[in-house]
This record gives sequence, C-alpha cells and structure tokens, in this order.
Amino acid sequence: MPRARRASGAGMVTLPGGMFRMGNEDAYANPGDGEGPVREVTVPAFRVDEKAVTNARFAAFVKDTEYVTAAERFGWSYVFAGFLAPEQVRATRGAASTPWWRGVEGACWRTPEGPGSGVDDRAHHPVVHVTWDDAWAYAAWAGKRLPTEAEWEYAARGGLDQARYPWGDELTPRGQWRCNIWQGDFPVVNTADDGHLGTAPVDAYRPNAYGLFNMVGNVWEWVADRFTAAHSAAPSTDPRGPAEGDRRVMRGGSYLCHDSYCNRYRVAARTANTPDSSSGNCGFRCAADV
Repeated sequence: MPRARRASGAGMVTLPGGMFRMGNEDAYANPGDGEGPVREVTVPAFRVDEKAVTNARFAAFVKDTEYVTAAERFGWSYVFAGFLAPEQVRATRGAASTPWWRGVEGACWRTPEGPGSGVDDRAHHPVVHVTWDDAWAYAAWAGKRLPTEAEWEYAARGGLDQARYPWGDELTPRGQWRCNIWQGDFPVVNTADDGHLGTAPVDAYRPNAYGLFNMVGNVWEWVADRFTAAHSAAPSTDPRGPAEGDRRVMRGGSYLCHDSYCNRYRVAARTANTPDSSSGNCGFRCAADV
C-alpha cells in the first residue's frame, strides 16, 4: 500500500498517488449513479485534508472575507424534517420526491435548523448548507482546491483494493460503528446506534489507513468534477470529468443515508446536485497540489 504522510500544511496528508481500481459493479450499485465500470485510474501525488472543513474554519473564512453563502442570499435552505417541530414542518414546503427535506427560511451554515439554532456547540462539526460555489470560494481563500472525484475515491479507499468501505467490506467490524449514518426506520426512527443523530465531529471514529477521517457518512462532500454516469473501462490518468454539465459530483454519503433508500455510504458511491444547491447534510474537504 502506498505510504501517506502528513503534509506541511496543517491538517493535510500527502498521498503519493498511483494506480487504483475506481468504481464498483456489485449489487449495491444504482445503475443511474454511474459507479461502474471498474476501471484502472492513475492519480498523481496530491495533498488532502484529514477532515472535512469545520464550522470554525468556515467562520474564519467568512470573518476574513465577509463572504455570504448562497443559502444566506437565497434566504433559505433544506433542513431534515426530523430536526423540526411539527408546526415548522407544516409551515414549510417539502421537496417533491423527498418530502423529509423541508425548505426552511433562514436556514444556513450559521443556523443549520433555521432561526433559533446555531453552531456554537458544533465548532468542530462539518460546515453544512454550503453549495459547490461556496466550497470553491473557501478553497481558493485557503490556497487549496476541491479534490477531483478520482482523488477523492483514491483517498477514501485508504490503499484497499475494491473494498466496500474505507476500512474493509464489513459495515460494523466486531460490532463497532465506523461511520455516521442512519440506523432504524428511515425517515421516522433513528436509533443513533453510531452515537449521533445529526452531524458528528469531523474526527469522530477512527481514520482510514491514510489518516483521513469520515470519508463516508456524516456529510456528503463536494468534489471538483461535473457529473456523468458514462465512464470508459479503459485505463486513464488524472481524469477530470466532463467539460460541460449542470451538476457537480458529491461523494461519501451522510448521516441520513440508510440501506432502505440510500446505500451511498460506500467509497464507490456517488450522486450529484446543481452547484447552487445546499442542504443540512452536505459539506466538503479540500485538496492541493504537491
């Protein structure tokens, strides 16, 4: 397995790059997601954040730049209904195909569940309600960038070949939870067997073999690439996704993923959204050239 080392930049790991088998063709894959075919991909050496960007780090960015996120400009963002009082749910509009997502006025990274909520007790949780554009702006301020999709999956695999999760093929080895996802009856009952109902601290659970935390579960992570479900089986080097397209890729799943409807808390799983979309379960981490 290639050796990772801590980068000179605080909180980053340098990965040596190399060839890995990207994608997945097992029974868990949704054909529309474009996980397959499995193909040989080579990435050059790069640096990647050990952890997702936190509320504290994003607050420093906002303080320094006076940046205003898209959710703040739009005046609302999507919040999981289970975090709202019944009267709040009744007063909000649900997404058509996913009614557990409610459009809440005033919801943004500072107030994740809307007015009256806050992040003072979540400084080391991942920032949420950030769009792809917001993540890109933060990365530029930090002197970094978003990882390519290939870099993200290479990092998430932690040197394991075609394993389902960053730690292997078993979801709970020796009965221990290794990620923050939904347990119970989605979307009604979350037993929180993994210790968290919403987001968890960015260093919750043990890291993968590259020293990277929460590469699956907790929050979806924006990556640089535009989305396509059509991939060639031919080997490639440093792929960057299509040059055009109206959606950007997200990887890793979130605390709302459940096997009954969204088993995307796997290293090969993927989804996408428009770059101006935000929700209470999507964040990001940064990468940089060596």
